[in-house]
Amino acid sequence: MTPETKCDYCTNSRCCTYISQEIDTPVSKVDFDFLLWQVSHRDIKVYKDEGSWYLMADNPCNHIQPDGRCGIYEDRPQICRDYSNDYCEFDEPAENGFELYFDGYESLLAYCKKRFKRWGQRPY
Repeated sequence: MTPETKCDYCTNSRCCTYISQEIDTPVSKVDFDFLLWQVSHRDIKVYKDEGSWYLMADNPCNHIQPDGRCGIYEDRPQICRDYSNDYCEFDEPAENGFELYFDGYESLLAYCKKRFKRWGQRPY
C-alpha cells in the first residue's frame, strides 16, 4: 500500500470527519474554565500536539460520499489538497500521538485539578 492508494482502503474517511482549530495556549484558571465549557458540548475535544493547543470538533464533511470518497474532489479546498496521508488516522488514531488529549469534561477537569492545586477555589 502506498500513500497514493491508501485512501482506497480507508472505509471511514476519518481525516474528513473532524476539524481542528489552533487556539491560544491556555495558561490561567480562567482559560481552562473556558475550555471546560467548550468540551461540555457534544463532539468537542481539546488536545495539545507539538507544543500547540487545538480545539477539535467531530463533525463529518458534508461532501463525503456513501463510498467514503470526496464528492467535490476536483474543487476541494486547498487545506484538503495539502493534507498528507503518509502517516494518518488509517495507520493509527491521531490521539495516540498527542501530548495531551481531553475527550470531554471529566478528563479535562482531572487535568485542571492536577495542574492547579487550588482549582476548586472560586472566584479565580
